[in-house]
Amino acid sequence: MELMDRSDAQCVTGTAPQGLPDWNAINWHKVGQSVHRLQSRIAKAVREGKRGKAHALQRILTRSLGGASLAVRRVTMNRGKSTPGVDGVVWTSPKAKQDAIAAVQRGRYKPLPLRRVYVPKANGKKRPLGIPTVVS
Repeated sequence: MELMDRSDAQCVTGTAPQGLPDWNAINWHKVGQSVHRLQSRIAKAVREGKRGKAHALQRILTRSLGGASLAVRRVTMNRGKSTPGVDGVVWTSPKAKQDAIAAVQRGRYKPLPLRRVYVPKANGKKRPLGIPTVVS
């Protein structure tokens, strides 16, 4: 799983990098392709009834640098990125995002329950909204 171009001095692949790559230097297209390829392989293994293979691939995905990077990116680049969850934490700086990648990849991250907020609708009623937490 390649996070940076080969021309860069630091090319991070696999699950055990020497150091985390710079947040702004990550090649998101390649990360997305790699994660999507793993997810497709997991789905194929499940369809074929190969539970052991699916479990092994899930383990690879959850421990991979690319999977952790993409997870942090999805949380920090969406419309609700500046809304803190129950923990009151928001990852805004590239350094905070790198630390989050390290925490997610090493398995130290344990999510808290969603923060439940009720948002008013156009007809005057309210609808529930679940806001995820960042750090436990």
